[in-house]
Amino acid sequence: MFDSSTGFKLPNGADRSPDAAWIKLERWNALTAEQQRKFPPLCPDFVVELLSPSDSLPEAQAKMQEYLDNGARLGWLINRRSQQVEIYRPQQEVEILDRPFQVSGDSVLPHFVLDLESVW
Repeated sequence: MFDSSTGFKLPNGADRSPDAAWIKLERWNALTAEQQRKFPPLCPDFVVELLSPSDSLPEAQAKMQEYLDNGARLGWLINRRSQQVEIYRPQQEVEILDRPFQVSGDSVLPHFVLDLESVW
């Protein structure tokens, strides 16, 4: 699990730092110690982006699509202003949840559930 201070070098060459990210341990351990110290050259399996007041929604949505295009298996774009969560999955339409009480990690993180009641 990684916080926003960790950057990743995506396969398309872009440097990205999601607000939260998770990588399967096997993928992390396959990197060299040098690769782990720098921007790891891979896309996280799971990413979370929090839309801040200064963020543009279309730009954040494009970033989420970029994560999918580079190998992410699950992504959440959390928009506190609209109280929505956009869920991104490969080869699926974006699912938009209005004021959900919680969101789950699906098959990517099967036992992970984020409680959003206090966020709204």
